[in-house]
Amino acid sequence: MRIAQVDRGTLVRDVSVQGRVVAAVRPTLYAPAAGTITLAVNAGVAVEKGQILARIDSPELTSELDQARSTLEQQTVELERQRIESRQQRLEKQKEADLANVRLVAANREKRRADAANAVGVIAVLDFEKAQDDLRNAELAHQHAVADANLFAERIAFELRAAELALARQKLRVDELQRQVDGLVIQSPVSGVVGDLLVEQKAAVARDTPVMAVVDLSQFEVEALVPESYADDLAPGISAEIVAGNSRYSATVVAVSPEIIGNQVSSRLRFSDGMPPNIRQNQQLTTRILLQELDGVLMLARGQFLDSGAGRIAYVLDGNGLAERRSIELGARSLGAVQVVSGLSEGDRVIISSIDQFRGAEIVQITD
Repeated sequence: MRIAQVDRGTLVRDVSVQGRVVAAVRPTLYAPAAGTITLAVNAGVAVEKGQILARIDSPELTSELDQARSTLEQQTVELERQRIESRQQRLEKQKEADLANVRLVAANREKRRADAANAVGVIAVLDFEKAQDDLRNAELAHQHAVADANLFAERIAFELRAAELALARQKLRVDELQRQVDGLVIQSPVSGVVGDLLVEQKAAVARDTPVMAVVDLSQFEVEALVPESYADDLAPGISAEIVAGNSRYSATVVAVSPEIIGNQVSSRLRFSDGMPPNIRQNQQLTTRILLQELDGVLMLARGQFLDSGAGRIAYVLDGNGLAERRSIELGARSLGAVQVVSGLSEGDRVIISSIDQFRGAEIVQITD
């Protein structure tokens, strides 16, 4: 017969499950384009970050890059030709404006000569008026020539700007295609070990086809399947303990699956203060997740009385060899203790082994 005393203290509500060691970083690599793949490594080979793992031969993407480069060169030459033509055309327009200015100067000179002749009465009226008309025509011609030259310069500048933007756009396209072609060489994103190869050597693959996985063995996590009844209590940030060998390691829940599969919830735990030495992928470890901590509560050690009495009945010793049957109410439970809500007081000595043999009696005499 097992007897325990009701004490007041801190009850840690927890759940203990078996966890499986998994790599914290296990990126899956995908084919960046359609083509024929050439694998450079085998499964299980250790690789370094940046090491080439595979290459994809994509004639379609390579041809598209070559065409884009050719278009870029053509647009570059066309832009230079347009710049030369624009300078030549601006020169012609400037020449016309300068000639108009020369004619305006000449008309001004003729107008001053006509004014002087008219002052002494030695010029005909028609000739004097013609000098005035010629000056007006020269002024209008000069104004139009200057305006035309300025407008032409604006149009040429606009056309050059449009051509430069088209060239810049084509450069971006070439850069993007070059990036895609460079991406045909698949490199390892981490240092680790090549996992399963998901395609065969020289296989034809489509874009975004899974190619292989790389496992980073420098950082492990523990994947634990927790019963569905604890799902509402699980959340990232909860503390946990992981038992490896004879040592306990602190950990933290970092992820909880949003779905329930097979009446279980998948969760990920990360070591807080260093990992156990020599652990391996898929190794089984005992995991204790600390769901809740209750301070200053009455608690009693767990025992078979919880099952035989359905957690509602307990037999309390009175110190005279008698055990009295009491109705109790229990709250949170941990692996080693249960919270006493009512029916028991601090210091009570309770029979925690099976009470089936008492057959529901109100008082039982206990003898050695």
